[in-house]
Amino acid sequence: METAPKTHFFKPEEVEHKWFVVDAKGKNLGRLASRVAHILRGKHKPAFTPNFDLGDHVIVVNADKVTLAGKRNELKQYYHNTLYPGGARFESFKDTISTKPEWVFERAVKGMLPHNRLGRKMIQKLKVYRGESHPHAAQEPTSLTFED
Repeated sequence: METAPKTHFFKPEEVEHKWFVVDAKGKNLGRLASRVAHILRGKHKPAFTPNFDLGDHVIVVNADKVTLAGKRNELKQYYHNTLYPGGARFESFKDTISTKPEWVFERAVKGMLPHNRLGRKMIQKLKVYRGESHPHAAQEPTSLTFED
């Protein structure tokens, strides 16, 4: 009688987290965010386990140069409510991307990760910068490109 293969449960010291750099210049926000979330979650590894953080660190540069498809640049709005009567606040994508592009990209990726404590741990491995430079040269990140 044959037995089924045993499931391997990873220990934190067994997992190697790599560092990647992604250039967001001229890329579509949603497509790039979904691919970054895929790497943060660890789904690109053959040993993917949904209940464990196997993902890698991702550094995103040029977050202010990300684009949206079609008329979304003018039409997309971010909604926030202050929880006071009449407290609905709307901010356009154009205004938000010019003032806080890091927040725009982090919000797009965060919505694609699990909404629990594991997802909160995964989003900490995302580093987003508006310019070309980043302070993570000591980690020796490898460049990562995506074909659209």
